[in-house]
Amino acid sequence: MKFSSFRSVLIAVLLTSLAYSFWKSPAWLQLCYGLALFLFGMQCIEEGLRNAAGGTLERLMAQSTATPVRGMLFGMGATFILQSSTLVSLLTIAFLSTGLIGLAGGIAVLLGTNLGATSGIWLLALAGQSISLSPVAVPMLVFGILIGFFKGKMKAIGRVLVGIALIFIGIDAIKNGFQNVGDQVDFAMLAAGGALEVAVFSGIGLLLTIILQSTHATLILTLAALAGGQISLEQGFAIAVGSNVGSSISTALVGMLGSQRSGKRLALAHLLFNVVTAVLSLLLWLPLTGGVKMLAGWVGLNNLLQLALFHTLFNLLGLAVFWKLQNRLADMLMRWLPEKPEEVLIASEIESKARKPQKEPVSHALYLSKNMLKSSDTAVMAVHQELRHFGALCLEVICHVLFVSSKQLYEYAEQELPPPEPPLELDAEQLYRCHIKPVYSELLDFTSRADFEDAQQQHLMMQAQLAALHMVETVKDSKHLQKNMRHYLQQPDHSLYPHYLDLRKRLFDILVLFRQTAAQPLYSEDWYAGVARLEEYTVMLDTAFRSQVLLLLRDKQIDGWGSSSLMNDINYARRIGSGLLEILCVAEDKLLDETEEDTKILHV
Repeated sequence: MKFSSFRSVLIAVLLTSLAYSFWKSPAWLQLCYGLALFLFGMQCIEEGLRNAAGGTLERLMAQSTATPVRGMLFGMGATFILQSSTLVSLLTIAFLSTGLIGLAGGIAVLLGTNLGATSGIWLLALAGQSISLSPVAVPMLVFGILIGFFKGKMKAIGRVLVGIALIFIGIDAIKNGFQNVGDQVDFAMLAAGGALEVAVFSGIGLLLTIILQSTHATLILTLAALAGGQISLEQGFAIAVGSNVGSSISTALVGMLGSQRSGKRLALAHLLFNVVTAVLSLLLWLPLTGGVKMLAGWVGLNNLLQLALFHTLFNLLGLAVFWKLQNRLADMLMRWLPEKPEEVLIASEIESKARKPQKEPVSHALYLSKNMLKSSDTAVMAVHQELRHFGALCLEVICHVLFVSSKQLYEYAEQELPPPEPPLELDAEQLYRCHIKPVYSELLDFTSRADFEDAQQQHLMMQAQLAALHMVETVKDSKHLQKNMRHYLQQPDHSLYPHYLDLRKRLFDILVLFRQTAAQPLYSEDWYAGVARLEEYTVMLDTAFRSQVLLLLRDKQIDGWGSSSLMNDINYARRIGSGLLEILCVAEDKLLDETEEDTKILHV
C-alpha cells in the first residue's frame, strides 16, 4: 500500500473514531467543540492582526534586534499581541533565513517569546472559573462578522473581533465540557506519585502541545481541568513544563524542514532553550513549586494564578541561564551547522554521464517554504534568494548543453577551455525538464500565493518574475545549440570543428562574465563595467563571428551547408547573450529607493 493511501485510510479511521466518540459522549463533544472554537479563534486573530498591521511587524522586527534587550522586548510584545509564541518564532526563523536579522538577534527574540507566552495564561487565570465570557462574546461576534464585509484593514479588524469572540465562547465550552468529562472519567488513575507522576504529566503536556500546535490551547485545558478539580496543582505544573517543550518541538520541526541553515540554527536554539529550561525546572522541582506555594500563601493566589506564576517563574529561570550565553550559543550553532560551501548544483560530470547514462535527479526550490509566506517581506527575500539559486541552475544547464563541466563555471580563470571528450550525449531537453521547469513552476506558484499589498513589493515581484522568465527563455535558446555542437565536436577532423570550439569558448566566456557581474553590488562601478563588457562580448559574438564565417565561406574553407548551421547557432548564441544582458537590465530597472538587502537580486 502506498503511503498516500495508507494516510488516507488512517485519517478516515481517526475521523470515524472521533465521530463515534462524539456520539457516545456528549460531554467529550462539548470539550472538543470548545477547543476547536478556541484554536480557530486564535487563527483568526493571527490572520487579522497580520493583515491589519501590514508590514509594521516586519519593520519593527528588523529594527528591534540591534541589541539583545530590544530583541527580547520585541519578542515579548509581539507574543503578547498575537498570543502565539509559535507564530512569532516562525516569523523570526523566516526573517533569519532571508538575512533580515542576525542569529544573535533572533535568539534574543525567542527568549522574549517565552516570557510573552506567559501573558496568555495570566489573562486566562485572572478570568477565573466563575466568570462567563459568552455574554460579551456574542455581540462581539456579530459586530466582527458585520465589519468583515468591508475591505482592507476594516475586514482584518473584523477578523480579530471574530477571533476574540470565538476564544471567549470556546473557553466557556471547554470549562463546561471538562466538568462533565470529569464526572465520567477518573483522572486520579493517572496519579503515580513522586517523580514518575511529574514525568507522566510533563509528557501529557508535551504531546498535547504537539497535537494541538498551541501552548495556549494546552494551558487552557490545564486551567479548566485544574479549576474543575480533575487534576492537582502539581500535575498542572508538570503539564505546563511539558507544553513549553512541545511548542519548541513544533517550531523546530517546521524550522528544520522548511528553512536554510540560519533558520535551522535558530530552531535548534529554541529547542535547546526550552529543553534545558524544562530540565532545570524538573531538577529544581521542590524548591520551585514550594516557592510558588509559599508566595501564593502570602499574597493569596488561587490555584489558577499559582499555575500562571509557576509558568512565569520557570521561563524566567531559563532566561537567567541563557541571557549571558547568547553570543556563545550563536557561535556554537555556527560550528554545529556551518554554512555550506559553494558547490555545483548539477553534479554529474559530462564525461562520466556520457559513459554511464543514469536517471537525472530533479531539482527543487530551496528557499520557497510555506513559512516564508507568513510575511510579505520574508516572501520577497525568499523569492530573491531563489532567483539566485535558479540563475545558478540555468547557467549550469547551459554549461552542460555546451559540454562544459559545471565546475569550470566556478573555477574558470581566463584559461583555454579544453575540448570535450566524446562520446557526447544529447541531454538538453532532459536537463530542462529535471532542473529548470520544476523550480520555475514552484517559483510561479509561490509568487501567486504570496500577498503583496505594498506597491514597492508588487514591483519587486514583477521584476523577479520577469527575470525568471528571461532565464527560462535563455535556457530554451541554448537547447537549440546542442545538436550541432554534439555533431561537430565529436569530429576533430571536420572543417567546422575549430569554429564550434571557438563558438563554445566565446559563449562560455559570456556565462562566466554574467556570473561575475551579477555577483557585484547593484549600481557599483564593477557592476556597470561588467554590464558594458557583457554587451561588448555579445556584439562581438554576433558581428565578428558572422564576418569570419562569411570569409571562410568565400575562401571555400567551409561549404554552404556548414555555414548555414554555424550562422544559425551564432544567432542562438547571440540571443543567449542578449537574454543574460536583459536579466541584468531588469535588475537595473528596480526602484532606486530600495534598501540594500532588497537590491541583492540575481547574485548567482
